Amino acid sequence: MSGIPVLLVTANVGSIFEEPGLMLKTWTEEFLSTVSRLDPKFIALHCQEVGGKNYEQSMRHVENFVRLLMSSEELRLFDRVTVFLDEDFSSAEHFTALGNFYFVHESLKDVLIWDFQAYKFVVVSGKEVHSGNIESVPTKEKAKFPQNFFPECKWSRKGFLRTRWSISGTVFDLINIHLFHDASNFIAMESFPSVYSKTRRKALEHTLDKFHNDQYPNVPYFLFGDFNFRTDTAGVIKKLTENTHESKLSSKGSISKLQFRNEDDNLILTLGKKEFSHCEHGHVFTENSGQWLREYDRELEDFEGRLFEFPIEFVPSYPFEEDISQGSNFMQTRVPAWCDRILLSPPAKSLISSFDMVKYGIIGANTCMGDHKPVFLDFRMNI
Repeated sequence: MSGIPVLLVTANVGSIFEEPGLMLKTWTEEFLSTVSRLDPKFIALHCQEVGGKNYEQSMRHVENFVRLLMSSEELRLFDRVTVFLDEDFSSAEHFTALGNFYFVHESLKDVLIWDFQAYKFVVVSGKEVHSGNIESVPTKEKAKFPQNFFPECKWSRKGFLRTRWSISGTVFDLINIHLFHDASNFIAMESFPSVYSKTRRKALEHTLDKFHNDQYPNVPYFLFGDFNFRTDTAGVIKKLTENTHESKLSSKGSISKLQFRNEDDNLILTLGKKEFSHCEHGHVFTENSGQWLREYDRELEDFEGRLFEFPIEFVPSYPFEEDISQGSNFMQTRVPAWCDRILLSPPAKSLISSFDMVKYGIIGANTCMGDHKPVFLDFRMNI
């Protein structure tokens, strides 16, 4: 078989740092068993929310996470490791909580990484972990989205972290991205695209335009991270509440919940700012991998021709229960959605040797991996 086996993984790891004693080991085992099963020779793992929501307390667990991966038996033959961890939460204007991990197998020769300051490729050797404040590290490019993109947030951690690689002369970019989330179901259901969708689109357009127009040569790229893409909330609610009547519950003069009941007065759906609870929640979104929801997954439509994605045949990657005993259950907070994606620029498609052999899926379908399931793309890269 031609080409180099490559594994790309994106994972929002925020919630595994909430309960690191339980979650770190489980998450790592699932990730490593996927590595064993697929047997790649180049691995790129892009993480978002490294250190979790309470990063001041949780950042110390990140070191343990890195150590678990780097000392693992499954990665023993990966003799070159490069890690970028943006951990300096004291610097609000720079902090993104992104983490990029790259593992290069001993069988791969001629692997280089781009130095964005020196404007040239340098040899990848040994095991390097760039952590803490990584602003001056030249082999990555990192940026937060302009503050005016999301004025409601004092400082959003959303941004991107890019690296450029050359393997036997084949050059490509790997970009970790984290876009803005939906804060309220009520606002998300007002229209499609919602105000949140429009903010994501603006930030993604800004990023793609930057890569297209910056001072570095344009190369094929793989863009993978937590895009926070959501389904058309209004459309999904309409579909789920056919033949129901709606009632409003108020608190302190404003609507706190919407309830939808059928003609027998059975409660079908409850909707709150951070509540989305269907009477068959466990079944309706998982049957046939939730494929009925795909027609409402529309945020990528605006990027047709600019970004390519392989067919999605797996359940939505978010929001899962964070309870270790409920690994395959969706949390009743948001409409399940494919937030975590792996996208390609059109030129990157030519780097994939056989479309028939590509695997695009989630890791830990039945294991608690936190509120997001990691998403992977397994393929052979033309060299």
